[in-house]
Amino acid sequence: MLSKRVKYAIKTLLFLNRTNNASLFSAKKISENERIPLKFLEQILRELKQNKILKSERGAEGGYTFMRDPADIKVLDVIRIVDGPVAMLPCASLNFYEKCADCTDEGTCGIRKLLINVRDSMLPILDTSIADMTKSENCPI
Repeated sequence: MLSKRVKYAIKTLLFLNRTNNASLFSAKKISENERIPLKFLEQILRELKQNKILKSERGAEGGYTFMRDPADIKVLDVIRIVDGPVAMLPCASLNFYEKCADCTDEGTCGIRKLLINVRDSMLPILDTSIADMTKSENCPI
């Protein structure tokens, strides 16, 4: 399931991309436009800034804008930044693999095999960029 944090992070990036990076937007403006609780949004913006997705400028005319090209920001990156692993179990993760403590044989584990298939099916879809999402947007998230 997609967490609210990830959903709000993606909504924020789509909002900024829809404006064609024309100006800076304050957290308050983004919060109002996208109906994201301000305190929650501020935490998400901080994470996106720390991970060099966004940059900010202080002052009355300050706000947030992209540090990286939206065509280079993948939904998969945002999920990993905000929530961590994409796989449903650590033993099925590519980047955050951990052996399951209760598993006797990973090679024959049906649950692991199923979740690796789920992961492998999801990854190409989640490799969509924010720019591509904005182009094909029919309805907001």
